[in-house]
Amino acid sequence: MTVKKSLQTLLAHSDYAAPEGFDAFPVAIHHASTVVFKDVAAMRSRAWLSKSAYTYGLHGTPTSFTLEARLAEIEGASHCLLAPSGLAAIALVNLGLLNSGDDVLLPDNVYGPNRDMAQWLSEGHGISVRLYDPMIGAGIGALIQPNTRLLWAEAPGSVSMEVPDLPALCAAAHARNVLVALDNTWSAGLVLRAFDLGVDIIMQALTKYQSGGSDVLMGALLTRDDNVARQLSLTHMRLGMGVGMDDVYMVLRGLPSMPLRFRAHEQGAQMVATWLKARPEISKVLHPAFEDCPGHAFWKRDFTGAAGLFSVIFDARFSQAQVDLFVDSLTLFKIGFSWGGSNSLCVPYQMSGMRANWTEAGLLVRFNIGLEDPHDLIADIAQAMARGGIVAG
Repeated sequence: MTVKKSLQTLLAHSDYAAPEGFDAFPVAIHHASTVVFKDVAAMRSRAWLSKSAYTYGLHGTPTSFTLEARLAEIEGASHCLLAPSGLAAIALVNLGLLNSGDDVLLPDNVYGPNRDMAQWLSEGHGISVRLYDPMIGAGIGALIQPNTRLLWAEAPGSVSMEVPDLPALCAAAHARNVLVALDNTWSAGLVLRAFDLGVDIIMQALTKYQSGGSDVLMGALLTRDDNVARQLSLTHMRLGMGVGMDDVYMVLRGLPSMPLRFRAHEQGAQMVATWLKARPEISKVLHPAFEDCPGHAFWKRDFTGAAGLFSVIFDARFSQAQVDLFVDSLTLFKIGFSWGGSNSLCVPYQMSGMRANWTEAGLLVRFNIGLEDPHDLIADIAQAMARGGIVAG
């Protein structure tokens, strides 16, 4: 029996249902905090942890489940979790797998906010944190203690660009029942098969190449280990690490073009880095595809390509003021953190404050090569060098 409804009720409870059969290429955006159940039995039977059904918006909708599935396919994972940022994904690993009294090892070139978080865990949560030389390889085994639970790695380091020997790190860690988590953002999961090298957990900052638009913050955790996935999922729930479906859609929209964009970034970076390497004002180019970059042999063995991010070290005769003026004088390169978008970026770093054993005398500048014409970027660098007084003597 149909009961006549007031206008106000009709606005909240319409009898209209769209016809079946609509299909299109874009994934539909399903917004939800509340998920509606067919009946009480359905409500009581659904379990959020298995992702076999929908229970609450925090745990996902068809939109987020689709992105998680596609990311897992890219990396060869069995499980994927989305987080509000790359740093949030890192936090899920640290908070989900470490307890008071545990020990964690981080490479000395680790992403700065990960180091800061580890220091916070050390100071306030009774977790010991130690740094290791990213090029230590199998020697990491000598640093593993009975209470060591987690080993972080980056391939390459996102500023100084060293490429570690991942199989050696993983083998030494696993021999002592230590999990290995890798920040695999540089490769976007496209040119490094990290699980095949022994990594247990992959972190991706989807903010970078997966999005490609410099307009989304999101992270992902991927694993093949069912127990690790459960621990991370429970932490994800307890911390309320939900993501917005509009942002999820924007990452989904970027995925089909990601390999094409990645290769364009790679080719542009190779051209710009090669030009810089020939300049006498530059003492070193830190690009994993170049033979003199630390870990190049590991890059050549384990990777099938390179990203658009690399660093250079200026000759030691150039002052901080000159290098800063060079950066300020760039017009196509903007000053800003992050990378992976279509616009080129440049950031000077003071490595003496970041690395305990940094020995390079010159000043480091990191370049993200966007999708502009590389010849125009080279011309921009050349004019900025001239304005900064950075010329061969």
